Amino acid sequence: MSKRTLIASTVMGAFVLGSSAVSADTLNDLHKEEAKIHVAAAKSQEKIDNLFQQSQELLVEYRAVVDETENLKVYNDYVATLVADQQRGIDSLQRQIDQIDETKRGIVPLLFRMIDSLEKFIDADVPIKLAERKARVERLRDVMGNSNVTVSERFRQVIEAYQIELDYGSKISAYQGNMNYEGTDITVDFFNLGRTALIALSLDQKNAWMWDTANRTWVELGSEYLESSIAAVRMARKQLPVNLVKLPIPAAE
Repeated sequence: MSKRTLIASTVMGAFVLGSSAVSADTLNDLHKEEAKIHVAAAKSQEKIDNLFQQSQELLVEYRAVVDETENLKVYNDYVATLVADQQRGIDSLQRQIDQIDETKRGIVPLLFRMIDSLEKFIDADVPIKLAERKARVERLRDVMGNSNVTVSERFRQVIEAYQIELDYGSKISAYQGNMNYEGTDITVDFFNLGRTALIALSLDQKNAWMWDTANRTWVELGSEYLESSIAAVRMARKQLPVNLVKLPIPAAE
């Protein structure tokens, strides 16, 4: 081989070796860049996944807020209805309060008339528990003059007294008290069959009297009514079972 050929071969060999070295470095650089791209892509995908997850959470939160808003709107409408109803009640109460003075001016005279009528009725009625009933009327008059008692309480007590009077007409009772017969006070057992009959029985059970409403006096009963009077008193006190008894009952005219 000539010198020129040897030199050319040497140069070509060096060129080939140099090219191989350059290609290997370039390939390595490409691998490194590709790896960086993969890492960057993975990070980008992770960011995308995180953003998607956050968007889903925000969507769920948004839907919850929308639902809560709708619920609050319905509830607010309901509360507004209640407030309007309460306001109507307040307005009604205010009108009643404004009329209290006027109502008082009408009720107080009415109560006095009711008490007077009650007293007159008791005086004209069968004298059942007479002392107790008259004392009740006096208490009502005291209540009317007591500034510490409200008008509503006065009204309640007057109505209660009327209710007690009403009950006397539908109940039987027996109680001990005093009666005046021909100027003499006698302690007796009273028996009343509503307002239909009022019987007085002496404590020794030897005499009996009946109230005569027409003549406003006591009338002594005959001996034929004595046993019945005794039985009536005992039945009213639940000492005997209720049964028929013979009593002088005035016929209705």
